[in-house]
Amino acid sequence: MRKTYRLDIEGKHPERLLEAGKHDIRRYIKRERGKALPADADFWDFDSKAGIDEASAQPVPLAGLIRAVDALVAAGNTQFYVEVLRRPGKRAPRPMVETVVPAESDFED
Repeated sequence: MRKTYRLDIEGKHPERLLEAGKHDIRRYIKRERGKALPADADFWDFDSKAGIDEASAQPVPLAGLIRAVDALVAAGNTQFYVEVLRRPGKRAPRPMVETVVPAESDFED
């Protein structure tokens, strides 16, 4: 999803347009997570960018995307650009932890 959201549409409140844009972003992510995974993938990962326009968009973590949009609007901008692209992700295996077993027991047999 690559989209520029405008907040200065005549006859509409900017706060309502901002909330509609954030809802659209959340709905897109939820819809993409529900799609079938490739055989070698464990989950859907997302690359996201946010900025005033496409040229000034900076990468942001997905968890901080909505906060980045709020910061752009709080700075007085009348539009914001969001890019969210899905890609298959693979979980790294957990490292093996060796357990130490005491040689002698404190208990009597």
